[in-house]
Amino acid sequence: MNEALDQELVILVDEQDNEIGTMEKLQAHKEGKLHRAVSVFIFNSKKELLLQKRAAGKYHSPGLWTNTCCTHPRQGEYVKQAANRRLMEEMQLSCPLHKAFTFVYNAKLDNGLTEHEFDHVFTGIADGKPKPDADEVEAYRYISVDMLDKELQTNPENFTEWFKICYDKYFFELFKG
Repeated sequence: MNEALDQELVILVDEQDNEIGTMEKLQAHKEGKLHRAVSVFIFNSKKELLLQKRAAGKYHSPGLWTNTCCTHPRQGEYVKQAANRRLMEEMQLSCPLHKAFTFVYNAKLDNGLTEHEFDHVFTGIADGKPKPDADEVEAYRYISVDMLDKELQTNPENFTEWFKICYDKYFFELFKG
């Protein structure tokens, strides 16, 4: 694992999203500690979702399709600020973001890691062409709700755990409007 990853901190929270401390990111994932996260779902004007395929070098879930981007807020950073920051860092996109909902999930990942997150989900509409950061994103594509539903039914192993949970539990909140 790289040294920068070991030194990056996540904000530990309780089940009501109250901050209770910080921990090194990798350690939090090894121990399955509940921490604050942000997920962003960008749609185009045709109501297609912008998916990204995680880069092969990612420390977990490499090569899997997932939402437009996600991150962990930094200490002192509001969740919406983190969402905007990460959308620009990963996809070179900017658009008005709207908080859709929050949810807590706990999922076992590859490499013995666990994602246990209090996730703040944001949505937005952008028709600009993404310019993904190659260290983060291997590929991207826009997909219709119908095609996404079919792919998730036939090849769920191609998607990240948190994306599947979010899609299964909160489909209507994500795709309304």
